[in-house]
Amino acid sequence: MVTSDQRRRQLAREKFERQQQRREKARKKAKQRNTVIAAVIAVVLASGGAVYAGVSLGGGDDKKDDNASSAAENSPAPEPSETESKAPEPEMAIDKKAKYTFSIDTNEGGLSIAMDAAKTPHTVNSFKALADKGYFDGTKCHRLTTQGIFVLQCGDPKGDGTGGPGYTIPDENLTSLGKAGADGAVTYKAGTVAMANTGQPGTGGSQFFLVYKDTKLPPSYTPFGTLDAESLKVVEAVGKAGVEGGATDGAPKKAVTIEKATVPKV
Repeated sequence: MVTSDQRRRQLAREKFERQQQRREKARKKAKQRNTVIAAVIAVVLASGGAVYAGVSLGGGDDKKDDNASSAAENSPAPEPSETESKAPEPEMAIDKKAKYTFSIDTNEGGLSIAMDAAKTPHTVNSFKALADKGYFDGTKCHRLTTQGIFVLQCGDPKGDGTGGPGYTIPDENLTSLGKAGADGAVTYKAGTVAMANTGQPGTGGSQFFLVYKDTKLPPSYTPFGTLDAESLKVVEAVGKAGVEGGATDGAPKKAVTIEKATVPKV
């Protein structure tokens, strides 16, 4: 017998999948459109003309399907910009046998995230490289979800879910949360810190999410760290305060700004 809670989660996952399909379709349409625009501009420039065009090149979302649970909107997936450069990830510069701490000072309190380089070397190396150059400093945690899944999402320099470092890193440590159940999901326990992505393999950038309450998700988001007890309390307080306007997915009512982030070796 399927319980109401199981049914709600099933609806959430189904809508999450539809949302990812819409986003992928929108990205493909944007690429096709941009190819045509580029061709037209090339022709005009070749003939000695000039073109001034204000064209949005972002990977926008499609219209939302309101026939399933609104909890499905809660996916830890950024909307990466189509114009984002495809730079290589940072050169490996960490000790893969060591442990590191992703230390974040926020206006709501400090967060300490334990990271294991042996399990997630690419992720740890990327975060250290970004933190060392102040990439996260002054950015805000732009998204909170309070239904279906329970996460606070951060790491976007644009603050709107579309930003990234200009490169992607491979998925890592995906089997650490166990085998997916019949519903295709595993439990990301409270305190887990994982990478956001576009729903496609190997699309992680700089956005990450902090789980403040046990959450069921597909095992496709790299779990790379764990909040300590005091840090989890900070995120729980943000979750308890809710989302702006009383929604279940959006900017947190209790705004969170990353003032300083460092990744020291333990």
